[in-house]
Amino acid sequence: MQNITTTLKKLSYLWRRIQVPIKQPTRISKIDNLIIFLVCILISIISSYKFLLISPLNISDIFSWSLTFTEVLISSWILILISKKENPTISSRQIILILTLLLAVQVSKLALSSIISPLSMIIPPTLIISQGMGSITALAWVSIASLSWPDPAIALNIHLFFIILICASVVSLLGGRIRSRAQLLQLSIFVPIGSLLSQWILIDKDKISLIDKQEFVFANGNIFSDSLLLAIVMLFTILFIPIFESIFGLVTKARLLELADKEKPLIRRLSLEAPGTFEHTLLICGLAEEATRMIGGDIDLIKTGALYHDVGKLHAPNWFIENQDGSKNPHDEIDDPIRSAKVLQAHVDEGLKYARKNRLPKPITNFIPEHQGTLKMGYFFHKAKEKNLKINENDFRYKGPIPQSKETAILMLADGCEAALRAMNINASDEEALETISKIIYSRQKDGQLDDSNLSKGEIFLIQRAFLNVWKRIRHRRIQYPTSKNNTFS
Repeated sequence: MQNITTTLKKLSYLWRRIQVPIKQPTRISKIDNLIIFLVCILISIISSYKFLLISPLNISDIFSWSLTFTEVLISSWILILISKKENPTISSRQIILILTLLLAVQVSKLALSSIISPLSMIIPPTLIISQGMGSITALAWVSIASLSWPDPAIALNIHLFFIILICASVVSLLGGRIRSRAQLLQLSIFVPIGSLLSQWILIDKDKISLIDKQEFVFANGNIFSDSLLLAIVMLFTILFIPIFESIFGLVTKARLLELADKEKPLIRRLSLEAPGTFEHTLLICGLAEEATRMIGGDIDLIKTGALYHDVGKLHAPNWFIENQDGSKNPHDEIDDPIRSAKVLQAHVDEGLKYARKNRLPKPITNFIPEHQGTLKMGYFFHKAKEKNLKINENDFRYKGPIPQSKETAILMLADGCEAALRAMNINASDEEALETISKIIYSRQKDGQLDDSNLSKGEIFLIQRAFLNVWKRIRHRRIQYPTSKNNTFS
């Protein structure tokens, strides 16, 4: 009996250790919750009111209405839960977007079902959701939009229903991974072609007609017309995705890659006005990207966030040591640790101003304050203590918040390890490098900087190994080439 109890305790301990902390979802205001609830009610009414138009109305009809109303309302609630589960930081605007698209589809089924194929109603919104909110949320949305039909008199062909689910699932899965606008264009061509072939095989081979149709594009039921319309609507959807990104704060992979272009004005300014900071940023990108890949995080997000995390240093580049040429240090000239600490803190505040001015998405903006968290500016704090100044430790800490995601936490760790690893002797062993990395990460943990980051112990171990691997790659020796009078050796 004692052995069984001991075994159960060990299993319980191991289970707790492998669990990843649950990330706290973004809080939504009461007004936004009310708006979301009203949209859900409106979707349920639109999806069920035709059951009340049956004449004569009897108890079974009322029961059918109430059942459909409740079913759609619960489905909308489940959709919201799934979207929050996939992306805990989803905003109220994005939830409203998902529900509004569902409402628009339900209205379209009532008003346009006679002229537009269900393919053109369901698949384009799926592309928007998968790009901005993720594949799982898109699949859940497709399930609800495909199953809930407002008009009970209209029966969807089982083959067409199957084709809709397959095409929408393909768009959901690929849409969440697509990393460029060109790939979106390819998807808008191949999905309609796939739907055309599927309908031709499964429904009716005799319905392909290229002529003798006055309403060529809007000939609902003609499978060529349905596929052509789907391609046109998907192309227009791709054109409107940047607008959705701006209005609803969507961060697509294509948008991240565009922001990561080093010819963007803000990044270009950083490379010209603060070259030391820019070089430091590139090195951090290498560390952070490898660590994120190791734990299966969002590589595109951290790559882009890392490029912008220190743009605030543009307000006073020469006050940061990586941009100094060694001739003079402004901090030595003012000889005031408190003022120096304020200058360092200002690079976070100024960075947020630059982010707002350049309309950077919130997930990118979050890297600016969170990569510093509430860390203490130890050098100036000790300088102030040496001068016997009356100080408060909080005056020498950044304002935060501490990292709220795995990606911002990794950037904080990469920022701390980069300088230490670069300063190490080229002959240092792997064990020495790993010890340095471990000390820096442990100090961040001890200071509570990783408490909200959702990083597990196993992931922190993988991050340490990733940083070590990058260090081993960049510390390679260079061959001492012989030289001659005319320097012909390269």
